[in-house]
Amino acid sequence: MTSETITARFDVTGWEPADLAGIDGDWVGAVVMRKTYTEGLVGESLAHFVSSGTEEGGRGYLAAERITGRLDDGRSGSFTVHHGALQHPDDSSAFGNIVPGTGTDDFSGFRGRARIEHDDRGAFFVFELD
Repeated sequence: MTSETITARFDVTGWEPADLAGIDGDWVGAVVMRKTYTEGLVGESLAHFVSSGTEEGGRGYLAAERITGRLDDGRSGSFTVHHGALQHPDDSSAFGNIVPGTGTDDFSGFRGRARIEHDDRGAFFVFELD
């Protein structure tokens, strides 16, 4: 049963291509991504982002993201999220989880689901805490 939902808006503030040792060809790419969280949770993150596919509307990604910030109610800390999706029209494959045991400080007990959604204001995370 979900006990709390947090909606956290963000902006991507860094996008640095990264090499993947032992990978030949262009079937997969990697990026170190940085985000600034601006609403719901205020803070920043660092993500290792791996994707396949190059066509708009036909890609998939996986990411491991470390988020550090403060909630509107004053709680603060860090936690890690693993998330991904297939990116094509009308796709509902977005998934993610807060990795249990990765939270610090006030976020030490965080666990649950996480997914990225989009609206007319842009992208945002929805965290459903257990």
